[in-house]
Amino acid sequence: MAHQSGQKSIFITGGASGLGREVARYFAERGWFVGLADINDDGLAETAAMLPEGASSIHHLDVTDRKQWTSVVEEFGAITGEQMTVLFNNAGIGTGGPIQEMTDEDIDLMIAINFTGVISGTRACFDLLKATPDSCVLYTASAAGIYGVADLSIYSATKFAVRGLAESHDIEFRKYGIKSRSLMPGFIDTNIISEVAEGSNMSGKEMLESSGVLVSPISIIGPEAWKAVHGDKVHTPVNKMAKQLAFAARWMPGQLRKQSVALTSSLGEILAGADQPPKS
Repeated sequence: MAHQSGQKSIFITGGASGLGREVARYFAERGWFVGLADINDDGLAETAAMLPEGASSIHHLDVTDRKQWTSVVEEFGAITGEQMTVLFNNAGIGTGGPIQEMTDEDIDLMIAINFTGVISGTRACFDLLKATPDSCVLYTASAAGIYGVADLSIYSATKFAVRGLAESHDIEFRKYGIKSRSLMPGFIDTNIISEVAEGSNMSGKEMLESSGVLVSPISIIGPEAWKAVHGDKVHTPVNKMAKQLAFAARWMPGQLRKQSVALTSSLGEILAGADQPPKS
């Protein structure tokens, strides 16, 4: 907890793994102080160990718990002198399957984490962001928030909702000096797609690539998050797939629907074999 006066800071939910971990590493290497938040305490410790000594603080946080949000933001503010340059509102899950086969509990949890928890985060951090010059809330949306994905309909809907938050807050927060931005990644090479899918000798990554779907290395996310925070665009599609999807959704929606049918079978097999839901 060696935050220096005037040092820029970023508070990251979902900081125990995946995109959150990589963004933490990237920003810490550029001299930022990083607040790491997650329910996975072991993962948080592993992420912190990857960062320069004294460059981070660890906060146990269930994003569905508003009281925890209040508590951890107070902790972070006490460390940083009531400053937060960036809130990386990133935590999310992505269980899938046909909507009629999903359980009520799975649906409710995904909405609670991916959407309600994101709202709670912005509300809890608002005062710190407002008190910090040139601050930004950075949302993790998804390429699934550009065009709906079959067998990921609830996940996709939550990411459309997050996209709406980013656009609304880009206008709403301007008078407070707070920018609002979103990352819209396509498939990124994280643990969930590196595992061998059930009933197959291929990993999720190999199945996606065999269907012609680009899977990008995790290292792509840090520079894209940095660009989003410091740039003028509300949405930042991450990787070639997301950029192509954004173009096709606008100009060739019919062709995109046909391509999505082929992708659905691969996604179904990957998600059926996953022990843990994919992080945003």
